[in-house]
This record gives sequence, C-alpha cells and structure tokens, in this order.
Amino acid sequence: MSINRQAGVSFSGFLMWCIIFAFGALLGMKLGPAYVEDQTIQKHFRTLAKDSSLASGNRREIEAAFTKRADIDRVEVITPKDIVVTKVDDGITLSASYTTRIPLFYNINACLDFNPSSK
Repeated sequence: MSINRQAGVSFSGFLMWCIIFAFGALLGMKLGPAYVEDQTIQKHFRTLAKDSSLASGNRREIEAAFTKRADIDRVEVITPKDIVVTKVDDGITLSASYTTRIPLFYNINACLDFNPSSK
C-alpha cells in the first residue's frame, strides 16, 4: 500500500504570493500607461518622418501635424516645441526627451526617462 501525501501551498505561502502578485499588478497598472504613451509618440514620429510632404523640414507644418495626432491620442507629456527636427539625406528625423514622475504609494515615486525617436 502506498501512502499519498497531499501537496499544495500553505496559507502563509499563499499570502506571500498574493502580496507579490498585488505589488506587480500595482506597478503594471501605474507604469503601463507611461510606456504605452511613449510607444504612441514613437509611432507618430515614425509616421511623420515617412511623410513625403513634411520632408522639406518646415517646422510649423511638422508641429501642426504632430499636434493633430497628439490631440487624437491624448498625448500630453510633450508639446510640439519639445520636438527636435534633424534633416538627414533623404528626409527628416524627429526626436524628443522627457521625464515622467509617477506616484506609486506614500512618498515613493517612479521617475521614468524617455527618448522617443523616428529612427
């Protein structure tokens, strides 16, 4: 006759895993939107850099095009004045640099530095 032993997790182990999961979920919900917004800005930069009508590098046209796209996607962390336009051989390159502070809990903040570019 074989003796079957129960396998599983103890209550204290279960609580520890719940705390770890909750902390990870908190970080994901707080930091996730900042990363999504950065990806949105990069997508807009790539689209604007590929636009042949903006290849002349006229700053006002680039700012107006970015403003239209940023308004639709509610991009609020940078303004058109923050965009650095660089002329390259066959067109333009757009880039920016910004910092986002996100309060996590109590007096602990996450400081995220982003450098989106059309490259």
